[in-house]
Amino acid sequence: MKMRHVRAIAVFGIAVVALTGARGSHGGSCGGSSGSSSSSGGSNHSDNDGGSGSSSGGSVTGGSSSGNKAARDVTIDECTYDAATKNLVARVTVKNDGVLDYDYSVTMKFTGAAGGTAVPATATKTAIAVAAGASEHAELTTPYPGSGDGSEYTKCEVSRASRS
Repeated sequence: MKMRHVRAIAVFGIAVVALTGARGSHGGSCGGSSGSSSSSGGSNHSDNDGGSGSSSGGSVTGGSSSGNKAARDVTIDECTYDAATKNLVARVTVKNDGVLDYDYSVTMKFTGAAGGTAVPATATKTAIAVAAGASEHAELTTPYPGSGDGSEYTKCEVSRASRS
């Protein structure tokens, strides 16, 4: 009887790891650095001239519930500061692998290094229509809350995503 209980716990533990560990949480980095982001959230940032810079991003963790499926459908393509519009900008791709069409809502959070001067900022985009089996690109923007060149913002991540 005890062996069956231990085996059940072991199987459950493997299932939890498989569901939660199958996808890594990656954010994108903002500003003038280029290259890919890391899952640690840190990024070496170099300012290229105070102008618009970019960096590639990654996918976002979701978990196992169907409500979190929307977050797994979002990939961060780029996070940047646009000097011309004085906006923080996140470009994302929303991929719908399902058999139904969905409208997605995505909220991005822009942050800086721990202990830095960046005030967290958010951008939301609603009604991103994605047909079944298709992908759509979207741009989320929010006004830059600082007075500098945006270099204090080093990371962006999906803080919320939903589909209906």
